[in-house]
Amino acid sequence: METKHGHFSYCSNIHPGEIWHEHFAELQKNVPLVKEQIAPYEKMGLGLRFANQASIDLQNPSEFERLKGWLKKEDLYVFTLNGFPYGGFHNTIVKDDVHTPDWTTKDRYDYTLRLAHLLANLLPENLNEGGISTSPLSYKYWWKNSEELTNATEKATLHLVDLVIELAKIEEETGKWIHIDIEPEPDGILENFTEFVEWYESTLIPLGTEYLQNKGFYHSVDLIKRHIQLCFDICHFGVSYDTPANCIKELNQKGIGVGKIQISSALRVDLRTNPQEKIDELKKYHEPVYLHQVKALLKNGEYLQYQDLDEAIQDYSADKFDEWRIHFHVPLFLANYGLLGSTQKEIIDTLEVQKSQAFTRHLEIETYTWAVLPTEFQAPIHESIAREIEWVKTILNA
Repeated sequence: METKHGHFSYCSNIHPGEIWHEHFAELQKNVPLVKEQIAPYEKMGLGLRFANQASIDLQNPSEFERLKGWLKKEDLYVFTLNGFPYGGFHNTIVKDDVHTPDWTTKDRYDYTLRLAHLLANLLPENLNEGGISTSPLSYKYWWKNSEELTNATEKATLHLVDLVIELAKIEEETGKWIHIDIEPEPDGILENFTEFVEWYESTLIPLGTEYLQNKGFYHSVDLIKRHIQLCFDICHFGVSYDTPANCIKELNQKGIGVGKIQISSALRVDLRTNPQEKIDELKKYHEPVYLHQVKALLKNGEYLQYQDLDEAIQDYSADKFDEWRIHFHVPLFLANYGLLGSTQKEIIDTLEVQKSQAFTRHLEIETYTWAVLPTEFQAPIHESIAREIEWVKTILNA
């Protein structure tokens, strides 16, 4: 929905279905129930996730027109897409495969370009801006050494710069401005705010400027900054112990745009008190579908990182840690999960900055782990989504 603080909704990656008719059936079943609870008398925005196969299915004009007709009938509009997961995201083992194929491949480029054309044609007449969140280039541990990592980073960057050319064409032809929103994630090539900014300034701008100028684009920095932006995923920034207000201030100073805020919460575990009981409670959250990276604050003030939760639990010992942050997208509206905490404060802090001085026009809830949460935190999906939206609306209106 359109609020005074930006366009706001939730991401449909919560709903299963990798081929279009299956995902569409889930949308038809759930979205009207959500809208009835949170926006019965106004247009509701929607952040869609099209898997690769769904994006191919929607090249069929009749399927695409059917989607547009449904959006109109239900009084919905689309302003953002989630283009991070390419293939299976539910009812399968995802783990590091969420990055497959990565930005070193033409498959990732082709998929994202399809999404850009779909979004340009889905944006309502009165809205000329849309964003697509995407992978932080690749998964860091797929590359054996620093040379391989550098080569992968540069190859991925040039694919993104090639896409900038196509996005500029879309804007020239349709008047619709589409930006690609890079989403730093633990263990990605760009895993946190610092790495994103360093890549943006030291690789993307110089490499992209030279590449575009060789192709005759002389406002290359402006083009790159217009079409390549940041997806500010609050869960991921929380896991990295980043302070939202400081990050936003630096982005503003450097002129780097934020395409959207993904409103999401991570698990936080204070191990200064009752540590063994908390570790035992945390075992409930180890599950086989998604990666749950851990960044651990040691007693000496240094950090350790683990590629998944089970590795951290196996390495636990008394009097070693002060705090763990876990990449597990827990519901927003709870500050605590029994003995465990969350990074809910980071959400509130980020939204307070957005309210005082808006730094993006798109806000999207991204909690997708309902099916793998401990049973005591599960509820009918449309009720859970509505509760999250109402909680964020309360913060935005406070």
